[in-house]
Amino acid sequence: MDTAERFDLATRYTQEVVTEEELETLFADEDEPTAYIGYAPTGEMHIGHFTTMRKLADFLQAGVDVTVLIADLHAHLDDEKSPFDLLDARSAYYQEAIEGMIEAAGADPADISFVRGTDYQLDEEYTLEMYRMAAETTLARSQRAGSEVVREAESPNLGGLLYPLMQALDVDALDADIAYGGVDQRGIYMLAREILPDHGGEAPICIFAPLLSGLSGGKMSASDESSKVNLNDSPDDVVDKIQEAYCPMGEVEDNGVLEYLEYLVFPVLDERGEEFVVERPDEYGGDLVYGTYQDLEDDFVSEELHPADLKPAAGEYISEVIDPVRERLDAQPDLLAEAYPEKYADE
Repeated sequence: MDTAERFDLATRYTQEVVTEEELETLFADEDEPTAYIGYAPTGEMHIGHFTTMRKLADFLQAGVDVTVLIADLHAHLDDEKSPFDLLDARSAYYQEAIEGMIEAAGADPADISFVRGTDYQLDEEYTLEMYRMAAETTLARSQRAGSEVVREAESPNLGGLLYPLMQALDVDALDADIAYGGVDQRGIYMLAREILPDHGGEAPICIFAPLLSGLSGGKMSASDESSKVNLNDSPDDVVDKIQEAYCPMGEVEDNGVLEYLEYLVFPVLDERGEEFVVERPDEYGGDLVYGTYQDLEDDFVSEELHPADLKPAAGEYISEVIDPVRERLDAQPDLLAEAYPEKYADE
């Protein structure tokens, strides 16, 4: 695979690359560059996570050595979103869910390295470097870097201010050429590019995934069950959520249904060599078959494809894509019961 093909694989379905020139040079110079993505094990994982994790299959195909950080300490530092005594259980659940998503996307989770923050973030060298960064970074700079990630408050906890510094330091500690994550991580990784060269590291190349809209329109909310599809939602629940989703005729903006199709369903279908079929009665023109997302969007915008026809098909395909992950989690009910006892312990 040549440099251009590797570059296209690594950048497709993304929102921004900082910088494209650096990434091209990396692929030209390195046979097996390294990338990492970090997840703080807080709330339950959902389909928004799946669209991000699916990208790791592209990295592997492009010859990138991938590490997934289960950032357990970060989950507690960010306003105690995860209680300290649940960090192990939630980390175990996150790894299992992520492995399921990677496998469902057509890649082998065994090809990915998993590490927890507590595996190295308590080491003397890491801690000393964090103290040095803390001495050199203002409160305002740290708050600005983490403003899209860390829970904000008028009087923030100190843990939330250390969070961006530790995430920047993780890039160097994990020896990553590429830092990958949602575009909400941009402020933190720009901080990393700024300060790591002064701490013995290198400015990472940054690849950002888009953040999906919620099914109710606008930003997806982790606390609003109707705005997202959970990985363990039943097939009927998935279909019902898509049926009730915000999907006005001809409108693409803030349309979570279309975004799920673009960033998750069509990439998976492409990997399988399959097409997206919308079943319609002959009296309404018969079935529609799409080989690419853009063809589907074009028909939706032109109103050739009606939401009433799209939604049932979208619900079925989305449910089918997450089905292997759902089965994996359903087979291990203790994972969720131990990670989220307030919700699952009595089931």
